[in-house]
Amino acid sequence: HFGVSPATHEAELSERQRQSLITILCNYCVGETAALDASSGMIGFAPDRLSKIFLSTQVVDEGRHLEVMLHRLGQLGVRDPEAEIPLRANRSLLKFKERLLDFVHASDWEAAVLAQNVILECMEYTVFRYHAAHADPITSEMLNGVVSDERRHMGFGENDLGRRLIAAPHAHERLLKIKRELDPLILDTFSETMGELGLEPASRPDLASEYLGAVARLGFQS
Repeated sequence: HFGVSPATHEAELSERQRQSLITILCNYCVGETAALDASSGMIGFAPDRLSKIFLSTQVVDEGRHLEVMLHRLGQLGVRDPEAEIPLRANRSLLKFKERLLDFVHASDWEAAVLAQNVILECMEYTVFRYHAAHADPITSEMLNGVVSDERRHMGFGENDLGRRLIAAPHAHERLLKIKRELDPLILDTFSETMGELGLEPASRPDLASEYLGAVARLGFQS
């Protein structure tokens, strides 16, 4: 049922609302593809079997998220998502994906966990939760299903890096430098998404502070 009950019905959207939702979902697909590519790649250099097992479950989650989002794009009239997504993708989000996969290709476990399971998942959790509360019924139900998975993925990143930083506190400065490089890309993505939701700057929720606060709770101050 693609993450939505058959009893949930389509709401009437204006053409502007439909186009904005398509753009937002195309960018969600970029983020989910980044997480799918990264989590599958990280299995090969994960430090222990339990981490490999967790990442294998995350691969399944991310694949399912991507599947339901592509299906939603189809419902909204997008005939060729593979062609549409690059046309609507946020450049900062594409750059974030590139940097995340750089860490994966370098087999840099700590940087990959930070970028994916802390920064990317925290961003998605924050945005999806807000969007779900204000979306049409089908999109809302779909996103609420995704949010519960994102929280679990964040928990893995928090626990894994927490243990590593206790054992090797010197790694903190390197990871903080990476976070400071990636933060502007995330904050730009937040801003563009809020614009697509039709919110004027003065009336936008402060998702940036919510994101930065969540990451700060993991010990990474800006």
